[in-house]
Amino acid sequence: MAVSWANGSKSLVILVVEDQSRLLYDIVEHLRSSGCVVLEAHSAEQAVEICRNSAVDVLLADINLNGSDSGWHVAEALRAANPGIGVVYVSGKSVDQSRRVAESHFFYKPYRVTDILQACRDAA
Repeated sequence: MAVSWANGSKSLVILVVEDQSRLLYDIVEHLRSSGCVVLEAHSAEQAVEICRNSAVDVLLADINLNGSDSGWHVAEALRAANPGIGVVYVSGKSVDQSRRVAESHFFYKPYRVTDILQACRDAA
């Protein structure tokens, strides 16, 4: 079910999973300045734990998470628990996208924050 975020009726809740601190900080700040509620995770395990305790509209996950399961795994686990969660993937490397969950979005780094925000809104 698509929700209209433009009218301000509800804040979009996005869980960002990124293991590179500087990239995490930058995207979180941009999304928050756009009116989103943003939860942060540095690993797949932390992301899954956050979703156990918080309502999340969209997962924004880096594919390659150092020393952790991948963004693919996070999306699969979260969709198993909450089939309606939106998913947006990002990666700085060329990856086989065959593990994408249905109706997800994918962007290569570097990406435009406006594109990520629109994809998150579309995915919600």
